[in-house]
Amino acid sequence: MNFLVIGSGAREHIIAEKLAESGSTVYSVLTNLNPGLLKLSAGYHSVTAYNSRDSQISILDFAKENSVHCVVVGPEDPLANGMADMFWKQDIPVVGPTRQLAQIETSKGFTRDLLERYSIDASPRYQRFKTMNGASEFIDDLGGNYVIKFDGLMGGKGVKVAGEHLHSKEEALIYCKQLVDGSGTYIIEEKIFGEEFSLMSFCDGRKLAHMPAVQDHKRAYEGDIGPNTGGMGSYSDSNHSLPFLTEQDISGAREINERVFRALIDETGQGYKGILYGGFMITGNGIQLIEYNARFGDPEAMNLLTLLASDFSEICYNITQGNLGTVTFRNKSSVCKYIVPKGYGSNPRKDATLIVNPGYARTSSLYYAAVNQIDGEITTTSSRAAALVSSSSTIAKAEEKCESGLNFISGNNLYVRHDIAKEELIKKRIENMEKIR
Repeated sequence: MNFLVIGSGAREHIIAEKLAESGSTVYSVLTNLNPGLLKLSAGYHSVTAYNSRDSQISILDFAKENSVHCVVVGPEDPLANGMADMFWKQDIPVVGPTRQLAQIETSKGFTRDLLERYSIDASPRYQRFKTMNGASEFIDDLGGNYVIKFDGLMGGKGVKVAGEHLHSKEEALIYCKQLVDGSGTYIIEEKIFGEEFSLMSFCDGRKLAHMPAVQDHKRAYEGDIGPNTGGMGSYSDSNHSLPFLTEQDISGAREINERVFRALIDETGQGYKGILYGGFMITGNGIQLIEYNARFGDPEAMNLLTLLASDFSEICYNITQGNLGTVTFRNKSSVCKYIVPKGYGSNPRKDATLIVNPGYARTSSLYYAAVNQIDGEITTTSSRAAALVSSSSTIAKAEEKCESGLNFISGNNLYVRHDIAKEELIKKRIENMEKIR
């Protein structure tokens, strides 16, 4: 089969790799000249953005010229801009929800209201706002424990948490005003306490197949401090859970995904076809939803697709046909760590360099992200450069292999969160949950 992969980060690099390993021919739509995707692709099409009509028509023409049988959408922007709708209208199947269904990610207010309307008890207290009216009063009502979220897409950087990013009510109201001035709506919701984890499910419009739980690390610096990022790394355990979760936690998250999946069908009359990504927090009061995404997480995709035992091309096509069968994952642990420009998340260095020695392959796999290959040279941008992922029988062994692989990556002005998946950080997670439960 001929697959078209839309997106040009590390997530799309591994998606293309798994499709190619399944015997499929891969074509790519790129916003940067990712060397991994260039190597895997039979052909590629470059665009600067996904939101212009001209770009979308050029992408559709490229798919038709190359007799594409199935499209896999990696990032959220194409989904938000109706890319799946466009392909389905031309009878080209898509792994990725329509614009209406993608509201589960593109509008946090839509998602909170959906859960409330269908009595899915997984949300903290919240209110939606279009102006400043009532914002100050609701912040007071929450007693200083609040989170302010832009009601749209900001690349994982639109959430600000009291006590972490916002250190006074005045700062909070300034942020609200910035959102209003930018013609944005926003949500203020109760700050909840616990440990975060991701649980994603393949969906074929009629049923789901759940994936292993993964923990992402959004904060830029070691010790879980600093600004939010698109994700600095992630890990998963060999039992498909996480060291601080119980079987009840996993089954609870799966149930929420299933109920939301059914609620979306009832709400829109459409079957969700793609990846439903639940971002959860386990608290003293059970599981709470932080947010939903309408696609594979990045970096979590590296963990999950590394462990996938089933044929990925078959999974993707079966999703589009409403015929998803059993999906299996290997019982191994995995660790992913991102190499990023120093200052990523706030003020990234523009002069970072990335040098890759192929010796990394003895212990790890490398997936290129927001870099360009021009005349054989790899140049960085202000976003993440590459992800290294390893798997083994335990988290500790996978982490050790990942660190060994990182010894073969060099360059100037680069940064890695080396504490991800290390014993000390995991122990901290476990002790935190023991106090909370």
